[in-house]
Amino acid sequence: MDIIILFFLAYTIKPNWAADWCYQSQVSCNGTCRGPDDWPLVARHCSGRNQSPVNIVTRTTLPDERLVPLQLINYQKIFRGRIINNGHTVQLDLPSNVKIQGGKLAGPYKALQLHFHWGKDGGPGSEHTIDGERFPMEMHIVHIKEEYDTLDQAVADDTGVAVLGFFFQESPTPNKQYEPIISALKDLNHKASNSTLGGVSLGRLVPPEETLEHYFRYQGSLTTPHCDESVVWTLFETPVPLSRKQLSAFCGLRSPRGTRMVNTYRPEQQLNGRKVYYSGGGLPLLNTALLICSVLISSGPSLHSES
Repeated sequence: MDIIILFFLAYTIKPNWAADWCYQSQVSCNGTCRGPDDWPLVARHCSGRNQSPVNIVTRTTLPDERLVPLQLINYQKIFRGRIINNGHTVQLDLPSNVKIQGGKLAGPYKALQLHFHWGKDGGPGSEHTIDGERFPMEMHIVHIKEEYDTLDQAVADDTGVAVLGFFFQESPTPNKQYEPIISALKDLNHKASNSTLGGVSLGRLVPPEETLEHYFRYQGSLTTPHCDESVVWTLFETPVPLSRKQLSAFCGLRSPRGTRMVNTYRPEQQLNGRKVYYSGGGLPLLNTALLICSVLISSGPSLHSES
């Protein structure tokens, strides 16, 4: 009788980690979480055909003159926001009066949060790649359609979520605009640890608005479970500069399993016939190396200023 009861319990009670997902760098031999290859076991959408991130092959992108510069509403406003280690990344909650519209988006979208994906000690860590090249880090600013109250509501709409993606590039000097975030990381060692940032402005965290007319656009998904295929992706060419020390600071965070948060990106997914569009009707820069050089030469110190 006791054997039958034990068998029944083993069959009906799933272990706590069964629905817990993590990045490949955090998968251990004792199977405490499910890595990217097993995400479809956590959420069925993760095996869909319109998944993100993807590799953007610049020579196959399609120019679209309707992709005019986005309107960034209240991006320059100063706010106080909660920054948290959610167990998978660093997330900064954003006020809902921060919005985007235009650029062939389906109406206004209001901001929810931003978060980061990074590598190891400043090494490759972006989720999306350009011509197969991975940047050190990528920031996602997540917005939902104005009529929705939550992300759960928005993902039921094929275009309910709009994410702005920004690549990061190593710089020889620190980016002073990111110092409040870098300084807060030391208080975010473990899951659910949080802090409050004051004097934050999204306009200071992204490249100058006049450089944001060049971007890629495609239809995809959230890059973490539940991987809902409801995201309009906008990926900007102009990268944000951070020093190697600043980039490496993110690796000091710890996952729920106590491991270092490194290589926190999902492997690239197949396009499966989807098209990637390029703004302005022109041609994207030929490769990542040219992109980086042109940005460092043309933007230079202005991206590091304190204004």
